[in-house]
Amino acid sequence: MKNKIDIPQTPLAERCRPKTLDDFQGQEKLVGPGKPLRTMIESDTMSSIILWGPPGTGKTTLAKIISESTQSEFHQINAVSSGVREIRQIIELAKENLEHFKKTILFIDEIHRFNKAQQDALLSSVESGEIILIGATTENPSFEVIPALRSRVRIFVLEGLSKNNLQNILNHALTKDEFIKKLNIKSIDSDFLFYISGGDARILLNILEASCIQEYAKEEIIISKDVIENIIQRKNILYDKAGEEHYNIISAFIKSLRGSDPDAAVYWMARMLEGGEDPLFIARRMVVLASED
Repeated sequence: MKNKIDIPQTPLAERCRPKTLDDFQGQEKLVGPGKPLRTMIESDTMSSIILWGPPGTGKTTLAKIISESTQSEFHQINAVSSGVREIRQIIELAKENLEHFKKTILFIDEIHRFNKAQQDALLSSVESGEIILIGATTENPSFEVIPALRSRVRIFVLEGLSKNNLQNILNHALTKDEFIKKLNIKSIDSDFLFYISGGDARILLNILEASCIQEYAKEEIIISKDVIENIIQRKNILYDKAGEEHYNIISAFIKSLRGSDPDAAVYWMARMLEGGEDPLFIARRMVVLASED
């Protein structure tokens, strides 16, 4: 019998977060050699942008890489917990920075959660260059970001991660993470793990870590389809109709429909309904999808 497991406080997805563009997986059209976003990051010539893509595709990671590489002052807020007061405070700091020839970057995670008044508060400072805005969203900016703000930024579209990207992320976790390296992992049903992750690195790493913790007491850890399915069922109770999981899962559902993947679409819909989601909310999102496509 193994001793009691000493689980790291920081989630595996955070421990494995890339620190540089060379370690970053996916989005080659944006951050491959000579591509526009990579050029801006490496030359420290950021302009205001919005990163739009599914959960777990690297939006926050790119912002953190920018924060580590830029000479500008970097501020980060989340639209769920911040408002106009925080925006105005950062704008005042940005004005002071400009007097000392220093730029200010403001990263707003989940910018689609800001209402019109909150987005309006950004307009003049983005237009004048007082702040360089980096917004991250899982929702279509055409519907969730006001036109005046959209016209002042460049929108970069991120795609779900490929199987090869996910394999590289899995290999990195297995060989580099100190907690995972200590475990005797005999086999992983990687094909099923990649399938159920739906191109989301965060889901992949969360399932991997939860599976390892669940199977820790065994001499050899086998992360089979049954183990993964058990982890997924346990995670269903975490569905929060008003929180981040609510938006992550509806985004995964819409992505499955767009990708003509009926099995994944049924899975994500079942997860929402089991978690108590309003069927009308799902129907409205499907109407929006139909109008977009």
